[in-house]
Amino acid sequence: MQDEFEMSMMGELKFFLGIQINQKKEGTYVHQTKYTKELLKKFNLDDCKIMNTPMHPTTNMGKSDDEGKVDQKIYRGMIGSLLYLTASRPDILFSVCLCARFQSDPRESHLTAVKRIFRYLKGTTNLGLLYKKSNDYVLNGFCDADYAGDKIERKSTSGNCQFVGENLISWASKRQTTIALSTAEAEYISAAKCCTQLLWLKYQLEDYQVSSNNIPLYCDNTAAIHLSKNPILHSRAKHIEIKHHFIRDYVQRGIIDIKFVDTENQWADIFTKALSVERFDFIKKHLNMFSISE
Repeated sequence: MQDEFEMSMMGELKFFLGIQINQKKEGTYVHQTKYTKELLKKFNLDDCKIMNTPMHPTTNMGKSDDEGKVDQKIYRGMIGSLLYLTASRPDILFSVCLCARFQSDPRESHLTAVKRIFRYLKGTTNLGLLYKKSNDYVLNGFCDADYAGDKIERKSTSGNCQFVGENLISWASKRQTTIALSTAEAEYISAAKCCTQLLWLKYQLEDYQVSSNNIPLYCDNTAAIHLSKNPILHSRAKHIEIKHHFIRDYVQRGIIDIKFVDTENQWADIFTKALSVERFDFIKKHLNMFSISE
């Protein structure tokens, strides 16, 4: 490449676009400590009280004309800054995406919820993702859904994450575009979204001569699993949009193997709802999220 392009060796990669990289014997640690501290200072929250989670489990985000409006520019600035932070902080993804839904008309309760995320960051500035050294390239994914989690439009929230070996490489939290009529439908749509991402990752790994078949996709809803394995469109699935049924084809071909996992070990739970401190910390550990000081 040096024959074709002008290049210079700058040493080991340590900082790129606000993302810090620390390479150690056990693996590579990716975090945004510097960026997080700059955010807290930018929004005058560097002396705020620390919280254990980014959102309380009983939080009910909605619209109310009785509440006072807040500065839309500041609110959007906070949301935009937090969204970039989710590049290395999957633990705040659900909370940030939920607060982002109210950018058009933010109220005092919405700003309070965003400030709680910053208060959580204050106590976890050094938190990031550890990518352990391993020869395990087995691709697998987890999918979950919070049925009718959106209290305004009654739409469900899909969450999924993908691993290569034990290393988390992709994650998502998104409100579904249609209103699901059952928990099974919400979970089935979430599984289809996760399947799409797994297939994309499968083709990327093939470029490195790593082939993947019978890719495990873990779901905690048995009805959704049966629906994905049944090639016959029966009455329970007639109202589901056709675009979500492609997952059946890949299950039948043996490319995707959708399996049941109990709710206790469903790591995608963190992308669909606010959790208790114990549950939140338990999942974070399994996502390989650690403090750099450890």
